[in-house]
Amino acid sequence: MKLKILLPLLFLVACGYAQPGDAELKDKIAQMLLVGFRGTELTDDNPVYHAVKTLHVGGVILFDYDVPSKSRPRNIQSAAQLKGLVAELQQLSPTTLWIAIDEEGGQVSRLKVNYGFPLTVPAKALGTLDDSATTAFSAASIAATLVAAGINLNLAPCTDVDVNPDCPVIGKLERSFSSDPEKVARHAGIWIAEHTKRGVLTCPKHFPGHGSASHDTHAGSADVTATWQPAELVPYQKLIAAGAVRLVMTSHIFHAGLDATAPATLSEAILTGLLREQLGFTGVIVSDDLAMGAIARHYSLKEAIEKAILAGVDVLCLSNNGATFDPHIAAKAIDIIYNAVKAGRITPQRIDQSYQRIMRIKNGE
Repeated sequence: MKLKILLPLLFLVACGYAQPGDAELKDKIAQMLLVGFRGTELTDDNPVYHAVKTLHVGGVILFDYDVPSKSRPRNIQSAAQLKGLVAELQQLSPTTLWIAIDEEGGQVSRLKVNYGFPLTVPAKALGTLDDSATTAFSAASIAATLVAAGINLNLAPCTDVDVNPDCPVIGKLERSFSSDPEKVARHAGIWIAEHTKRGVLTCPKHFPGHGSASHDTHAGSADVTATWQPAELVPYQKLIAAGAVRLVMTSHIFHAGLDATAPATLSEAILTGLLREQLGFTGVIVSDDLAMGAIARHYSLKEAIEKAILAGVDVLCLSNNGATFDPHIAAKAIDIIYNAVKAGRITPQRIDQSYQRIMRIKNGE
C-alpha cells in the first residue's frame, strides 16, 4: 500500500508538479522585479493589482508619460492622485513594496510643475554652481516631494561623468553634475545624504558610466570602447567606500575592453568582476530598463532576463514603457526565471543571493 501511494508522488515530483518550495521560490523571484504599469488609480481588474497582491512583485515604477501610446497620463496626474495610488499599492503588498521613480530634476522629472509639483533644477546647474548648500537644498526638496507622495525609491542621482557634452542622453540633457569625477562624487554624495535623511532610497546610475557615449541606449547600442575613461568609476569608488550606496543601476553601454561580448547590464565581468569584486559593492544591483533598444533589439526577454541575473543583477527593471505594453509582464518574467531555475540554467542559490540583498534593505538592515 505504501508503495502504491509513493509511486504517484514520485511521478508528480519527476514531472515537476507541486514540488516543495515552489511557492517560496516564486516569491523570491517576484521580489527581483520592478514593473511598470498603466493606470492613475488602482482597481482590482488592473493587472498590477494581481502582480502586487497575488504574485508579490517587489516593486513598481511610475511614469507620467506612456511611450507605447504616446499619451498622458500614465500613472501621474496630480499630487493628491499620486499619493492615493501609491498608498493603495503599498497597502496591497504583503511586504514593503519599492515604489520607484526617475526624479533627477531638470529634464528628467516625472513630477512636473504642470501636475502641481515644485520646480526642479538639473544636475549640471548644481555642479556648475558648485555650492554644497544649494545642492543639499535641491535634493532635500525632491526627497520631501517623494516622501509626501509615499515614493520610497528614487532611481537617481545620475553619477555619470560628463565626458562627452554631446551625449544625447546624458550631456545634452544636463543630467551630469560635471566633467570632473571628484565633483560628481561630492554632489552625488550630498544628494544621496539628503534623500537618506528622509528615508528615501537612492540608486546612482549608470554603471560603469554612460557619459562618454555618442549614442542613446534607449534607441540602440552605444559602444564606448574608444571613449570611456577609468575616471568614470571614481564616483562609484568614492560613494561605495563611504558606505553611501545601497543600490546601483547598470548601463547598457558596450565596452569591448571590459567585456568583448556583452553590454554592461548582461556582463558578469563588469557587474560581478568590476562592481562587486574590485569596487567592493555588496548592495543591490538594479538593471536599467530591459525594454530599451540596446537590449530589446538584440535579445529576447528570456535571454535578457537570464543573462542579466547570471551577470549579477538583483532587480530587473521592466518598465513596460518601451515599444510595446504587456499587461502580463510580471507573470511572464516570473515564469522565465522559475523555468530557468528548474532547467538548471540558474541556481536556486543565485536567486537567494538577490533575495537576501533585497530583503536586507527592505528590513532596514
